[in-house]
Amino acid sequence: MARKPRPVQIVTVSKEDHSFNLDTEALAEVLLAPEVRDKQVVVLSVAGAFRKGKSFLLDFMLRYMYRKVSENWLGQDDEPLTGFSWRGGSEPETTGIQLWSEVFLVQKSDGREVAVVLMDTQGAFDTESTVKDCATIFALSTMTSSVQIYNLSQNIQEDDLQQLQLFTEYGRLALDEIFLKPFQSLMFLIRDWSFPYEYTYGFQGGNEFLDKRLQVKENQHEEIQTVREHIHACFTNISCFLLPHPGLKVATNPAFTGQLSDVAAEFKQELKNLIPTLLHPDNLAEKEMNGNRVTCMGLLEFFKAYIKIYQGEDLPQPKTMLMATAEANNLAAVAASKDQYYKDMEKVHLCGGELPYVAPEHLEEKHHFFFKEALHLFSSTKKMGGQEFCDRYQGQLEKELEEMWISFSKHNESKNLFSAFRTPAILFVLVCLLYVLSGVFLFVGLSTFALVCDCTLGLVMMAMLAWAFIRYSGRYHHVGGAIDQAAGVVLEQVRKVYLSQNRLNNNIAFHYL
Repeated sequence: MARKPRPVQIVTVSKEDHSFNLDTEALAEVLLAPEVRDKQVVVLSVAGAFRKGKSFLLDFMLRYMYRKVSENWLGQDDEPLTGFSWRGGSEPETTGIQLWSEVFLVQKSDGREVAVVLMDTQGAFDTESTVKDCATIFALSTMTSSVQIYNLSQNIQEDDLQQLQLFTEYGRLALDEIFLKPFQSLMFLIRDWSFPYEYTYGFQGGNEFLDKRLQVKENQHEEIQTVREHIHACFTNISCFLLPHPGLKVATNPAFTGQLSDVAAEFKQELKNLIPTLLHPDNLAEKEMNGNRVTCMGLLEFFKAYIKIYQGEDLPQPKTMLMATAEANNLAAVAASKDQYYKDMEKVHLCGGELPYVAPEHLEEKHHFFFKEALHLFSSTKKMGGQEFCDRYQGQLEKELEEMWISFSKHNESKNLFSAFRTPAILFVLVCLLYVLSGVFLFVGLSTFALVCDCTLGLVMMAMLAWAFIRYSGRYHHVGGAIDQAAGVVLEQVRKVYLSQNRLNNNIAFHYL
């Protein structure tokens, strides 16, 4: 039975030592679902200070994604707002990073289908989080998202921009490496905007306000200029939306559960403008890294790589983040190449469990072809870190592909009936041979040799019975292994004698000619 969609905690923060942990299994459960794992992914994240309505906003996005075919997607007046956990009051609610368990499939106007992931993050600067905690959460969400919503209250203060400085510095270094902007879409969402007479609500007034706020002037301090220049240099798209206050009932009523009857009409109207525009298929930007569109499977590798650099005691240096990005980029290419190799082998029905045994030379021929195809996919994917760094991951890919090939080969060999019954077949042939030899020796009067054959025959028959018991009971594996090994030695010796005789016959024929 399918589980009900829910928030899934993927990153947790320890209150004792403020360490970060990634729940890889929970993340894989979301991103590696068969219907989405190979889809290019759009990651929409909301980050910012605590108690500013991030989860509240995300739940309206969820409502839209589930009801967008209806004009009345906003819901009924008395309907409670559910999804990501939220509540009123002054205490924080969300911790770490959460994803919505259901990944939404959306078709763009060009026919491509993309996977949309909604991400909720812990609010910054609460009473229990350190500066490192806040920076780490913001960094992780910014580096893994394709659309980052920077949720602010009332205005864009200078310290709000300075909180981006670490990530813009990382972006400056990354530009030297890949010549592309490292982050994609940044949207400033200004909540409780109180000056619509200066700049109107919505995107138009927001973008006009943002242009003025991010303007670089000659008389500004160098630090202020640098922050603005870096923001422009690091994000491909920057926008702003001005959202009115939701109303006093929302802010002051402890019994408020999201019912629209208590929400100000202006706020509801601007939600109808914001969310359909933000989540319109053609406005959803796929996650990209170094010019490559990332799949859900690749996103898992980026999360695993980034979390490593935040598990130390100090804030990461931008160069460390660059190397982590390069590592994740290469690991994603390795995973995609391995996945293609596996699917290609499955596609030609070489590895199906119910299919018959395949000739080893045919299987090996297909392996070599698909092995080269997987390496070609890896080499043709744009990667970061330099040639030496990429060669290391290509070596890892080759090693893992060889391990997969050995597994496929063994699986195919297990279907060979002779291989499964090789030991009893060899023992049975020995029994027959010894029985015949014993009779011959008795007939010609060599009773001593006949006795040796009879004793050996008895030992071989005991070995056959022991092998059958071991296979049936599953006990005494080491004894069964010794019997299999002895039978293999006998078969190998017979093969050597046969090949030697063939070579001798060929030499005699050649000498005669």
